[in-house]
Amino acid sequence: MEIKVVHQILEWNEDVSDKIKSDLTKKNVCLINLMGSPGAGKTSIITTIINNLSDKFNIGVIEGDIAGQIDAQKMKDLGVPVVQLNTDGACHIEAMSIDNILPEFDLDTLDVIFVENIGNLVCPAEFNIGEDMRIALLSIPEGDDKVEKYPLMFQTTDALVLNKYDMIEYFDFDEQRAIKNAKDINPKISIFKVSNKTTEGVLEFIKYLENKITEKIG
Repeated sequence: MEIKVVHQILEWNEDVSDKIKSDLTKKNVCLINLMGSPGAGKTSIITTIINNLSDKFNIGVIEGDIAGQIDAQKMKDLGVPVVQLNTDGACHIEAMSIDNILPEFDLDTLDVIFVENIGNLVCPAEFNIGEDMRIALLSIPEGDDKVEKYPLMFQTTDALVLNKYDMIEYFDFDEQRAIKNAKDINPKISIFKVSNKTTEGVLEFIKYLENKITEKIG
């Protein structure tokens, strides 16, 4: 019975995810799901994206947190429309939550919406939310074994950002191990070494995003 219930939940989530993708395609809006552990730098990456792409695209943000609205306030201060989604204990965002939130945006004025998912490497990977693209963050301080420990996160993502790359000299992080493990389970994955502090790799990552968004919205 337990397996049957889980299967039904996932099927229901996929139906709603497909609906979101269809609705946003009609509105010509790209939805990007950003995932990673707490402290991986998800909010900082979104801030960097906004600072570099807001002159080219109209950007909205959905901030997912178990509680609070600290990160949402940071997005608001940047002048972009933002909606806070508090899961009240749930470890991931489901498609139904996104579907309920989208009417809070004026979709006719947006080009792309970034979703900052709940901070962990397990649950968010299991639930599609109607996204056109998935980005996984792995920060250098987390260690180079995370791809092996949490393969689904990296197997289902379009891009892997090795974030806080300026700290690599201070940690025993074997980047070749992490990259090889990611490529082994996901040969098509794009990998970027990024530091918001030194701006290393930022322009390359931003150009990649710009091209992907343009492919979606024309």
